Amino acid sequence: MLKIMVQKYGGTSVSTADKRVLVVQRISAALQEGYRVVVVVSAMGRDGDSYATDTLKSLALQEYSDVARRELDLIMSCGEIISAVVMSATLSREGITACALSGAQAGLVTDGCYGGAEVVDCRPEKLKEMLEQTIVPVVAGFQGVDAVGELNTMGRGGSDTTAVILGAALHAEKVEIYTDVPGIMTADPRVLKEARVIEQITYGEVCQLAYEGARVIHPRAVEVAMRNNVNVVVRNLEEEGPGTLITGEHLMQEGSFSTRGRRAVSGIAHTTDLVQFFIQFTEPNPMGELEIFQRIAEAEINIDLISVFPLVKAFTVKDEHSLKVEQILKGLDAQYLIDPDCAKISIVGVGMHAIPGVMARVVESLHAQGIKIKQTGDSNITISLLIGKQDLPKAVKTLHDSFQLNGSH
Repeated sequence: MLKIMVQKYGGTSVSTADKRVLVVQRISAALQEGYRVVVVVSAMGRDGDSYATDTLKSLALQEYSDVARRELDLIMSCGEIISAVVMSATLSREGITACALSGAQAGLVTDGCYGGAEVVDCRPEKLKEMLEQTIVPVVAGFQGVDAVGELNTMGRGGSDTTAVILGAALHAEKVEIYTDVPGIMTADPRVLKEARVIEQITYGEVCQLAYEGARVIHPRAVEVAMRNNVNVVVRNLEEEGPGTLITGEHLMQEGSFSTRGRRAVSGIAHTTDLVQFFIQFTEPNPMGELEIFQRIAEAEINIDLISVFPLVKAFTVKDEHSLKVEQILKGLDAQYLIDPDCAKISIVGVGMHAIPGVMARVVESLHAQGIKIKQTGDSNITISLLIGKQDLPKAVKTLHDSFQLNGSH
């Protein structure tokens, strides 16, 4: 049975000739360890770079602002195909037999949704044949074709998802995601320089961190990994550290998941530019409440941190949507107050449900620093708090220190 590894390289990792040399070194090392390697690539660079996805999309839209989604998918898929061809040529130049493939050629069948497709089937027979012949397939991420041959792109995080799907279909030992950070961090290092790499973390924790604002790996890719028990490692292309292993709770290293040994909190995530709305009723009004939330939903506005009491409803929206929400509330003659310039900070940890007193420590720590908690929300492994945007750096450091995330993890 073949020993298979899937490696995914993001846009910055394949953006220059020097970076691509490092990619070749990573692939060569895996081959020397006895792995058969499948490579998945994103489009080169970021918005503004010549072959980045957003650049290609803008190229079409500047000619005609109402380009059909089908045509947008065609042009947006080109960035990954360019990356695949260039990376395959680079490997061949270094003496590694490689072959560039589109998502369709790699066997990815999508649901026909332009711009945000999901993969409904994966037929990896061609990849298996190549691996048996010691050919390195270099697959364009972010894309596939539907049942009638129409090309679809997969939206944000599509290349991560491509890699995990291929890893599951090929029964790979692991999927390595190479990015420009050393792994999943205990907090955003741009906000807290003391943030550390988390050595091991569960699928559920990573999903929550991603949903709450961390941007290292797309939650959809993690969900696919969780459903298929695929081990995922997030690593930095230019550093030799082990990165972060994302795996199932039952596969964590022995001892690290005992109630006594397990940390209550694994990491901290945040989102900014939020606005809090308070809607006030003089008496209970279920139908009026329902109409408010229906109108907001019809405007395709996501709301968060919802607190519902008989006479008060509180929730948050992104700042960019606040004016539209105000228009809706005014149109319904609703009485409301708004609190702008808010941020949400979330602590995430599968150990929280087994350790009492976590919320008490959160409140005590923030209170001691004079940080006002405006609203809270929680789930089984997450506690989220709404605070003033100006308090965010202090709050991240306070909670990071309080839950001792600076130590070995």
